[in-house]
Amino acid sequence: FEQGKLQINHVKFLGYDKDKDGNLIINPKQAKVVRRIFTEFLNGKGANRIARDLELGGVPNWNGKAKWYEGSIRKMLTNEKYKGEALLQKTYTVDFLSKKRAENNGQVPQYYVEDSHPAIIDKEMWEAVQLEMERRRNFALENGIQKLEYATTDNPFAGRVICGSCGKAFGRKVWNSTDDRLRRIIWRCNGKYVEKGKKGCDSRHIDDGVLEQAFVDVFNAIVENKDYFIGKWQGMLESDNALVRYKARQFIEIVLNRQKFDEFDVDLYFAMVEKMTVVNRKQVIVSLLDGTEIECSVE
Repeated sequence: FEQGKLQINHVKFLGYDKDKDGNLIINPKQAKVVRRIFTEFLNGKGANRIARDLELGGVPNWNGKAKWYEGSIRKMLTNEKYKGEALLQKTYTVDFLSKKRAENNGQVPQYYVEDSHPAIIDKEMWEAVQLEMERRRNFALENGIQKLEYATTDNPFAGRVICGSCGKAFGRKVWNSTDDRLRRIIWRCNGKYVEKGKKGCDSRHIDDGVLEQAFVDVFNAIVENKDYFIGKWQGMLESDNALVRYKARQFIEIVLNRQKFDEFDVDLYFAMVEKMTVVNRKQVIVSLLDGTEIECSVE
């Protein structure tokens, strides 16, 4: 370990093989999957959704099976080895007879080796992913959300709609009817009925379609004023923060390659929006991941 020599089981380590001398080398096919995982996370997907999409696409894991787990995705996203560096002795042998190992919490020395092997993910992207994970954790704590990443393409607003009156998150409710045409999806403040039969927050519910239209209107407004926004994002490219630089480049690319549209684009929403604050049933403040806040009224 002191000499910086790696002892890694590459068989269960997606993205790498070993050459005849025992050195880590990139497995091109598997590395493509690793890059996809990091990119999709920065595009707004959660680890749970990434795992599900990989399974649906039949993408094989290290064992050749299209079976993925949220926890495994999270470990990959935090594994420094993908940027060509290695923290040695993360675990240690507790009992040499049973070969039992345990997590190293300071019991034995650890060694960090830079440029120890070829990188699959560049350091800029890896750092941006760590900052995005931290941002999501802080967002959930600040807004009392137990799990931010349960939003899906079928339920994109989960954990991202905030009450403008009391600051609590909105929850999704389905108003059913014998007539399917009258079935409605609405969002209501979770603080409205904290105790059964007792009214709390006085905010009103908002329709699913209003939230969708709010994002459409905000994006179209950005396209109409793209020179201003691109100038803003270009200035952000000088930031010391890797996530700020990444999102600035991403937003520039999005706006340069997209035209105005009329229908809600869920993937674009995930890539751009941090939260939507409901002022009233027709008025929403859309907060983007670049720090921009735009208030819009939806008819």
